[in-house]
Amino acid sequence: MALRLCWRCGSFGLRLGLIGAPPAPSASLSRALRPPQPPPPWPALRPLVYQFSTKANSKTLLSVLVSKVKCANEKYERFLERTFPGFYQIYSTFLKGICVFYSEAKEIRRIKANMSRKNIQFYQLPYREMERLRQFRRDLIKVLPVGILSLPPFANYLVFLLMYLFPRQLLIRHFWTPEQQAEFLDTYHSLRREAYADVIEGLILLSHIIADPQLQKQMLDLCKKVQKGFHPDVMQLKAVRGLFQGHPFGIHRLEAQQVKTLSHVLFLTPRLPPFVLRYRLQSHLSELYHLDRAMLKLGVRELTDEEVQVACYTRGLNSVHFSPSDCRLWLTQWLALSCSLQDSEVSLLAHGMVLLSSNYTSSSKG
Repeated sequence: MALRLCWRCGSFGLRLGLIGAPPAPSASLSRALRPPQPPPPWPALRPLVYQFSTKANSKTLLSVLVSKVKCANEKYERFLERTFPGFYQIYSTFLKGICVFYSEAKEIRRIKANMSRKNIQFYQLPYREMERLRQFRRDLIKVLPVGILSLPPFANYLVFLLMYLFPRQLLIRHFWTPEQQAEFLDTYHSLRREAYADVIEGLILLSHIIADPQLQKQMLDLCKKVQKGFHPDVMQLKAVRGLFQGHPFGIHRLEAQQVKTLSHVLFLTPRLPPFVLRYRLQSHLSELYHLDRAMLKLGVRELTDEEVQVACYTRGLNSVHFSPSDCRLWLTQWLALSCSLQDSEVSLLAHGMVLLSSNYTSSSKG
């Protein structure tokens, strides 16, 4: 009994001692209660991890693969050039054409974005951008059917065969060799020139219904001069410009056959209803009207030789057989006529393509 009492008293005193003066924690307990420290940096391992990273390995592997492909492609091209020179010329022209067409598509996208951002219209663009948009639109219309034909499985092989057999009809200018370009442009102009005589005959026929005797005589003299092989003066065309605004030579006053003949001159298909032909003819002539004003603002001297020859060919002159200086002279005469007209007189542009280019030679001074 006494022992139990002493034990309880001792334990009670121990509890009071613990409450009154807590003992100091031991060293192991202090280490356990200390907050965790961050691990020491390992600077020596970082370059090792960067050296063996997946991204670095993938870039190195990709560069090696690209260099291998380029080397194999160069060997293949040298083999083609040495063994099949004719096929190599077509092959290289096709690859260059793809690159040029892709770069032009990017440029057209930039021009379109610029037009949308600045809220400007086609006729407010500089000449070179207007000409790129016009030509790219025509190229896209020509290449679109070929792209549609190549959509079915294995149809691309047939398309390649057709493009090889009919390059003038199916390929655009980017995929023509220099020899093909001169040949095809000459062929297209020959087809266009077949309509020149019909255009002049139509002018003579309609000139007989002109009420003003003086204008009638001037128009008949102009047409007969061209028929006899002489190059007309620009002032002669300006003197009769009023006849092309309405009756009888305006676009909306011409007969259906005359509209079809003028469509040949502008490389437009005549196999459409007359009202569609009038709309397309009016649209293309208005486009040409604004192009001429942008060209005049830029200056003929600022154009390259290639740009001058393309501009002359678009306006009815077969520039393949003329030097750049002769083309500049003719283009100056054309701008003197075009930039003096009003928007309602654009019918004279279509007829002027025939009158000013039928008998032009290097000795023609206007």
